[in-house]
Amino acid sequence: MPYALASTRHAERVRGAVEGRLPAPSGSPRLVSSWQRSFERYQLDPGSVIGPRVLSAAELREIRDREESFLRASGQCLTRLHDTVREADYCVMLTDAHGVTIDYRIDRERRNDFKHAGLYIGSCWSEREEGTCGIANVLTDLAPITVHKTDHFRAAFTTLTCSAAPIFAPGGDLIGVLDASAVQSPDNRESQRIVNQLVRQSASLIEDGYFLHRMASCWILFGHQNRNYVEAQPELLIAFDENGNVVAANRRARECMPCLDGPRHIDEIFDSSHVQLRDIGRIETIAALRLRSSGSMLYARIRAPLGHSGRGGASAAHGAMPLRRETAAAAHEYDRSALGPFLRSADARVAGNARIAQRVAGKRLPILLLGETGAGKEVFARAIHDAGARRNRPFVAVNCGALPESLIESELFGYAPGAFTGARRHGARGKIAMADGGTLFLDEIGDMPLALQTRLLRVLAESEVLPLGAETPVRVDVDVICATHRDLAQMASAGAFRDDLYYRLSGAVLTLPPLRARRDIATLIDTVFAEEAQAAGRPLALDAALAARLAAFAWPGNLRQLRNAMRYACAVCDTAVVEARHLSADLTANLPSFAPPSARSAPRTFLPASLPTGDERERIVAALTAHRWRPNAAAQALGISRATLYRRIAKLGIVGPHRA
Repeated sequence: MPYALASTRHAERVRGAVEGRLPAPSGSPRLVSSWQRSFERYQLDPGSVIGPRVLSAAELREIRDREESFLRASGQCLTRLHDTVREADYCVMLTDAHGVTIDYRIDRERRNDFKHAGLYIGSCWSEREEGTCGIANVLTDLAPITVHKTDHFRAAFTTLTCSAAPIFAPGGDLIGVLDASAVQSPDNRESQRIVNQLVRQSASLIEDGYFLHRMASCWILFGHQNRNYVEAQPELLIAFDENGNVVAANRRARECMPCLDGPRHIDEIFDSSHVQLRDIGRIETIAALRLRSSGSMLYARIRAPLGHSGRGGASAAHGAMPLRRETAAAAHEYDRSALGPFLRSADARVAGNARIAQRVAGKRLPILLLGETGAGKEVFARAIHDAGARRNRPFVAVNCGALPESLIESELFGYAPGAFTGARRHGARGKIAMADGGTLFLDEIGDMPLALQTRLLRVLAESEVLPLGAETPVRVDVDVICATHRDLAQMASAGAFRDDLYYRLSGAVLTLPPLRARRDIATLIDTVFAEEAQAAGRPLALDAALAARLAAFAWPGNLRQLRNAMRYACAVCDTAVVEARHLSADLTANLPSFAPPSARSAPRTFLPASLPTGDERERIVAALTAHRWRPNAAAQALGISRATLYRRIAKLGIVGPHRA
């Protein structure tokens, strides 16, 4: 059938179904509702054969940078899923919470076919723009779905079949969508049942991997109804703090335990009178716990926070866990807040900033963050957003210093169709409109040209934005957080920055200290190293003397430089211990040469978040190697007794180098 005729017939079928004259697609109420929204609310053309909107390289890079931890947690699962379905000519896509494709897996020889169909990195799949499709329906309904061929609203996609599933963050908010799509497939919808199941399982694996990454600083309970699966494939993940207050739980745990939806202490969930939870975390044993709500048994093990041992004295070194009950409601808010890591900082300035931010978040008060480049201003801004009532709405970041002056205006305010030469045919929404209902983060606001400062001032004053070339303004509702390394007050006094805009933006001014001046720098080094060691996927230890030298370094690039340095060291390290020789040459040359005598102790070992059971031998050998085959130190690092270590060495046939 000619393509034009097929698109015309599809458009007529869609209109007939929406108007009730023809059968609904596949008899699915979800698809019917989506078709109605696409046709009536978004006024899309069902006969359109134009592919999806694709972001520019700069736009995509900005989003991928913001979603870096999500991308790292999902990469391996994307590859495994694609390896499973590639023979059937499927590609695998990962989107953010707004439907932008931020990662994908595809066979090189089929790349052009998939790209022609719109299945490409940077493509946008919101229902507002593309109508009914797999990703859009998951974004709307927060549930898995298969949208098969003519189930799609637009004619451009009626040859595709798409199975998609949501991915949720530890707090339960949507973080992205996993999708497997094929350009050609059988007409029978039942042919997609297995692919749909594979996508759902992979989405759950990504969720749990991201959960472990985000909750690395907490105690984690791994649980399963069958003892044999606790280590190999735990179903339930529950994160709690040093006081035993539950911080987060994965989706399966929330489904099985409705009590987790509210503030809870771990003792309110499990009857642990017959066993000390701190002992479970210390000796890595599997224990049977009774659920208070149902009386049923759950088998579990507990993992101590990454980097927990090393600076906390004897108790921390043994993995002991103080489980003090905190009855104040404020304690729950303190630990569940996205600002929790900042509130718990040993640096009084960071903790003070977090307390202020927690109070002003969502109070319609602009926030101005000051600090050196790389000091973590965007991370702090995102935490403020996540701690407020708008955490489920968009967080849109714009780097005012990274965009050419000629593009800032169109990027911020958007433009109407035909506004200028080279403009997109249908125009474009600006970043301000994209942030409607959420938070607009303007990084390096001090670099914004004066002419645009005037337009931004009007947006903030009138709560409306006028796209370039448009005649009618668009109402917007945004919280604004700005950041800069410049002295805006001095710039305003000198006439280099509009003073009226400065006073409007500086509702709350918070200054983030540079890394070299933070009192918790040693803890930050441990935390960042632990995260990068976990991402490397193998047991690594940070030499204690090197850690002391790193803590004494000035870090001109601040946290950004620290993370890159630790990532590089973990990547090139060819032993179990990261030493100075594993750092980049320019960093090593500038490190202070001394190390305090108290720091010249055994290195701190950081193990991956969840090693497979078969890797026990590798983990024990790594700990023994890191501690020069001293059994007491190795057992302490592993969180087990020396007798237990000797038993495992004998069982696994491990032979020391002095006996080989």
